[in-house]
Amino acid sequence: MTTALKETVGRYGIWSVGLRSEDPDRRGELAEAAAELEELGYGAVWLGGNTSAAHAAPLIEATSRLTVGTSIQSIWQHEADATAAAFAELESAHPGRFVLGLGVSHARLAEQYRRPYSALVSYLDDLDAAGMPADRRVLAALGPKSLKLTRDRSAGAIPYLVTPEHTAHAREALGEGPLLAPELAVVPETDPARARALAREFLETYLPLPNYTNNFLRHGFTEDDLKDGGSDRLVDALFAWGDDTAIRAKMDAFFEAGADHIALQVEEPRDALPRKAWRDLAALLK
Repeated sequence: MTTALKETVGRYGIWSVGLRSEDPDRRGELAEAAAELEELGYGAVWLGGNTSAAHAAPLIEATSRLTVGTSIQSIWQHEADATAAAFAELESAHPGRFVLGLGVSHARLAEQYRRPYSALVSYLDDLDAAGMPADRRVLAALGPKSLKLTRDRSAGAIPYLVTPEHTAHAREALGEGPLLAPELAVVPETDPARARALAREFLETYLPLPNYTNNFLRHGFTEDDLKDGGSDRLVDALFAWGDDTAIRAKMDAFFEAGADHIALQVEEPRDALPRKAWRDLAALLK
């Protein structure tokens, strides 16, 4: 099923918070956007933030082949039994179209946050007991232990806010079989000062979170790189910015490092749908 999952999601997806909404007035807008992404050639949509199968269902219903995944569903806010039941219901209605992306979130965002690795193992045990197939779930793995767990207990990894160097490390840890689908943030701006300023606005949310900063430090960055919104070196490693050639080169760097799929996130206001930017990016897919 892992190979099948790679084929299903293809090489390119869109990561978006804006496509996740419980507002019934936006249902038509989101359905139209999902249908266009499918037509543009994206194989998957990854719904950002703490999301669930309930957010995925309207997008699946609006399309014919697009895979929709959660990126991520927090283990602290959704019981395993309910998660397995929601998966089964969606799988029955739309076989093979939903992928459950799981993660431990962050201590600042979940007051229950304790022993996250052990909690994730227990959650996977509960999913197994409830009949949720391991080959239809992926994990938001960053560190060595979670990557090994991903290899052994899921269909693959969906690392967030990572570099090509991390992707190479993850590929080695996972082996060739599991899906490796890193998120890549895109800033379609050619002026270096403006592009980096936009990237730092994006990073402002994440630099206070140790899960990310510890990962940066594991992969060659220093405490100085984390200061003042992030050094140029950190920004340039994490973001695809510049003209089409530069953005395509950053995508290629992730594939060369071992990625099977890239989840492209256009720097956007939280609830916006940057549909023109998605169209422009589609022209770079190959």
